[in-house]
Amino acid sequence: MAAKSQYAELAHQLSAIGAVKRGLSRVLPPDCPGGSAAVLALLEQHGEMRMSRLAELLAVDMSVTSRHVAHAAERGWIERAPDLADRRSRILRLTPAGRELLDELSRRTTEMFARALSDWTDDEVGQLNTMLARLRENFGDCRPGRYDDSPGSSARAPTPASGPAPAPAPAPAQRDSPARQQQT
Repeated sequence: MAAKSQYAELAHQLSAIGAVKRGLSRVLPPDCPGGSAAVLALLEQHGEMRMSRLAELLAVDMSVTSRHVAHAAERGWIERAPDLADRRSRILRLTPAGRELLDELSRRTTEMFARALSDWTDDEVGQLNTMLARLRENFGDCRPGRYDDSPGSSARAPTPASGPAPAPAPAPAQRDSPARQQQT
């Protein structure tokens, strides 16, 4: 286990990540906020799904997910089709326009990181990716209340990973969209 001073420094560094997130948001088109980009990226990564599953993957409330979905659907980036197994539900899927937008977001994000990290080696970028994936894995479900350790709380304690997470293997169609980077 690392020394408490290391955790304090980690907290400091992560709070400074806001600058990176602001940089990511600046590459997004004005009509595509980060939440919409995250919806598109998750639909690309996991395929069509119900809104409840999307809310789970986003780790936000259904009301927040619903707003992001409505925004993306109004712009034609996703479609909401009836779920034949449960007529009360809708299945969300990317449209060709949504895929085009993801391609553009990937291009913009890749260019931004290439400029910002131009003095980093491939190994250094790979190490950062691996460590961020491991950090995210250790936090698992990070919805509100998950790590609440106040008296009387019934929240579960975080479950540590069972060792270093393997570096994610890029899928043939995997893109580095701003939403994916914000998830790490």
